Amino acid sequence: MLPSEFERLLREAVGESDARTVIDHLDDEPMLSVRVNPSKMDVSALREHFGHLAGDAVEWEPDAFYLKERPSFTTDPLFQAGAYYVQEASSMYVGALARKVFASKGTSEGLRVLDLCAAPGGKTTHLLSLLDGRSLLVTNEVIRQRATILAENVAKWGSAAVVVTSQDPSAFAALESEFDLIVIDAPCSGEGMFRKDEEALRQWSPDKVTLCTRRQRRILSDIWGSLRPGGYAIYSTCTFNRLENEENARFAAESLGAELLEERRFLPGRDLGEGFYCALLRKNENDSSRPQRAERGREKAAAAELSKSASQIGALLRDGYSLSVRGDLVKAFPTELSAAIKRISSQAHVISSGVAVATIKGSAFIPEADLALSPALRPDAFPRCELTLEEALKYLRREPIILQDEPMGYILLTYKGMPLGFVKNLGRRTNSLLPLSRRILTM
Repeated sequence: MLPSEFERLLREAVGESDARTVIDHLDDEPMLSVRVNPSKMDVSALREHFGHLAGDAVEWEPDAFYLKERPSFTTDPLFQAGAYYVQEASSMYVGALARKVFASKGTSEGLRVLDLCAAPGGKTTHLLSLLDGRSLLVTNEVIRQRATILAENVAKWGSAAVVVTSQDPSAFAALESEFDLIVIDAPCSGEGMFRKDEEALRQWSPDKVTLCTRRQRRILSDIWGSLRPGGYAIYSTCTFNRLENEENARFAAESLGAELLEERRFLPGRDLGEGFYCALLRKNENDSSRPQRAERGREKAAAAELSKSASQIGALLRDGYSLSVRGDLVKAFPTELSAAIKRISSQAHVISSGVAVATIKGSAFIPEADLALSPALRPDAFPRCELTLEEALKYLRREPIILQDEPMGYILLTYKGMPLGFVKNLGRRTNSLLPLSRRILTM
C-alpha cells in the first residue's frame, strides 16, 4: 500500500495520467542495463560477450544497452576487470548532459570536474569515459565506507586522472571557482527506487521529503562557490516530487545565480528506466575572464620527489605519466595534471588518487594490482598469460594457479585479452597479487 501523501505529491509532480502509469508499474521488474568502459573495449565486443542476453541500446547513451536477464556479474571476469559497469539506464542521462556541456565548450580537454555525491561510482566512471586524459575528475563521497567502495570501482575503471575524496560538500568552498562542471546527485527521499528497493518505500515519509529538500539546498549553496563563472552544474535525484526536483532547480536559479537550461524526468512505465530527475544549470558569468590555474612550473618539482630506486618503474607506463613516491608506494599521474592533483589534494581529504603503480622493496619493486587494470600500463611491460574462464575464476578466488610453461617472475594474467591482475610465477607455484578485498567468494 502506497502512502496517500506520496500519491498526492506524485500527482502534483507529473499529473494524474503519468502518476497512474508510475503506480501501475511499481511492481514490475526493474530494467537492467550495462555501460562499456571504452578505454578497455567497445560496445560491440561487450554485446558479443553477453550474447543472447544483450538487448536494445539505451537511447540516450551510445555505450550502453539493456540486458534481457540478470547474469552473474560477480563471476564474470570482465566485470571484475572493469570492462563494464552495471548502471541504471535513467541515471546515464547525466552523461548525456555532460556531453552537451563539453560540446558547448568545444572540448572535453583541460577541464576540472567534480562528482560530489558519487558512491558507488556509476556517474564517476561515466564521466571518466567522457573526459580526456588532460582533464581532472574529483569524485567525492562523504560516508567513508561508501567512499572506499567508490575508490575500488574507480581503480577497476583504470583512469589515472582522478582524485577520490571523502568530505562534506562545504569543505570544497576552499577551492573557489575551481570546477568547470559539478555533478550533484543529491541524497533524496528515493521515491524513484521503490520498485528496486522495498526499504526505500518503508522509510518514506513527508517529513523525509522536507528534510531532503533542505539538505539538497544546503549542498547546492555550499558547493556553488567552487563552480567557475560560466560553469555548469548537473543536479539530479532518484525521486519524483517537485520539492526535491523542480523547486530546487528554481532555488538555484533564483538564489544562487544560475540559468536553468534543461530538465528531464524519467518515469517507470513511460520510460525504459527507473524514476529519475536531472537538471542542467549554468552559473551566471560575472566577468569575461577565465581565471588561470597556477599549476605550471610545479610539475618538475613533483617529479624531483621520485627516488632513484623507483625511476626504473617509469618504463612500465605509457608516455605522458609522471611518478610520485609516498613512503614505499609509487603512484602515477598524467604529467599535465600532477600539479593540479597535488594542489587539490592539499585542500581535500583524499582516499586515493592517480594509479598505484608499485611498492618499492629495497632495490626491487612489486607491481600494484591497480596497475594491471589501468590503460596507463604499457602492453609489453610484463609477460602475459591468457586464462580460461575456469582459470580466471580460480585466480579471482585467490586459489592456487600453476604456470609451469610461463617465465619466472611477475606475469600479467588476462581473460579474453583483458588484464585481470598479477601473479609472481615461482615455477611450481605462484604468489597472487590480487588484494583480498577483491577476492570473489562465490563458487
